[in-house]
Amino acid sequence: MKEHTYHTKLQWTGNTGKGTESYRGYERSHSISVEGKPNIEASSDPSFRGDKSKYNPEEMFVASLSSCHMLWFLHLCSEASVVVMEYSDTAIGKMTETDDGNGKFSEVILHPRVKVKEASMLEKIDALHEKANAFCFIANSCNFPVKHEGSSFV
Repeated sequence: MKEHTYHTKLQWTGNTGKGTESYRGYERSHSISVEGKPNIEASSDPSFRGDKSKYNPEEMFVASLSSCHMLWFLHLCSEASVVVMEYSDTAIGKMTETDDGNGKFSEVILHPRVKVKEASMLEKIDALHEKANAFCFIANSCNFPVKHEGSSFV
């Protein structure tokens, strides 16, 4: 078994002078950084008093699932002699908030659009998406289904 460790730094930047003295008195802005990489300016979802011009954790979570799936899919395609020429995804995550303010994701649906080099390669695409889903580290860490409804073309 191999273990990987990831280090991130988060810095709250939303103190408007009085800290969290009142719920409406502070911003949800924060900066996420990893050594040697550009910062990500983030906030909460606008539904939770966040800045809509910044990424929120829910968006980044859905994007992480999409990215992980794509990386595994491309890897598996290269091993299966399926030549991918283009790949894009419009992922959708559904989160349910309860009356007490708690919430959780109920599903994420990936919509990968894949262009392959030759028509004969299309027959392998669905199986490779299934395998990518099974191997995706992020999807394997979720307690809800991560689905894919893709389209492929030459």
